[in-house]
Amino acid sequence: MSQVLEQSIQINATATVVERCISDLALMHRWLNPVLRCEPVGAWSTDVGSESRFIIQIPILKPTLNSVVVERQPGLVVWEFQGFFQGRDRWECQPTEKGTLLLNRFEYDIPNPLVSWGFNTFAASWTKEDMQAQLRRLKRVAEQQN
Repeated sequence: MSQVLEQSIQINATATVVERCISDLALMHRWLNPVLRCEPVGAWSTDVGSESRFIIQIPILKPTLNSVVVERQPGLVVWEFQGFFQGRDRWECQPTEKGTLLLNRFEYDIPNPLVSWGFNTFAASWTKEDMQAQLRRLKRVAEQQN
């Protein structure tokens, strides 16, 4: 059973600038949670079929989600994850009169009942708050690019 977390933020920058903050690895690491590291598998790209690993920097354990870009259009990147949970992370830039509305939709399923219980009990609210914090950091990075 999939769960969905959706967030959005208005950014005073063009959709092209906001998209670059999502697709450029150096810019991504400026807004990504510092506990999370994204490493490309091969050359970094956000083209369909490109692979990467998102590693949670927990000493010794380092839980990892393998991801692949499954959808890509101007202003849209969708990563699909496999690991201790499965799901999709959709980033969509919608141009507005005042800049860009950035939508982030995180849809996931945790097939292991014990891991699912642990996540829902201890990490689900933190994940939602972290998504909001990431959007605020991404907004700052994008607005600094202008």
